[in-house]
Amino acid sequence: MEYFLLIVGFCCMLIGIAGSLLPALPGPPISWIGLLLLYLSPKIENNYWILGITLAIAVLIVILDYVIPAQGTKRFGGSKYGIWGTNIGLILGLILPIPFGFIIGPFVGALAGELLFDKQNVNRAFKAATGSFLGFLAGTFMKFVVSIAYFGLFIALFWNNRSVWF
Repeated sequence: MEYFLLIVGFCCMLIGIAGSLLPALPGPPISWIGLLLLYLSPKIENNYWILGITLAIAVLIVILDYVIPAQGTKRFGGSKYGIWGTNIGLILGLILPIPFGFIIGPFVGALAGELLFDKQNVNRAFKAATGSFLGFLAGTFMKFVVSIAYFGLFIALFWNNRSVWF
């Protein structure tokens, strides 16, 4: 059973790293589940502080992942139309078979939303779409860093207890 938890936890770590780059998967929460599975093994001593702090960070990152692109749009002069366009563009970018749709979608969505709001001001629409794109990149980078940190913690915990496993 311990090996099953170890293997599934390791797979969760890899899926979490991939999920930090692909918006369809919640990267840090999946990585946290990998940590939880490792701690559920009887061969690893439980540390509820680490589990609690990493869970809080994962939840915070999930919330920020939705807030940051919208705030980027708003900070660069976007309206609610641009914020909604960012979210709709992200969903469409994931669904439609467009190369790098998850990157292009938020930008195009914010641009379309801003142009619906004010067709005359193309420069402002482009600036708001740029803010959305930068917010998306910031959120993705943040998720990736957290998922890599969780993976490092997973490896460190396993490595420090490797004599117990083999």
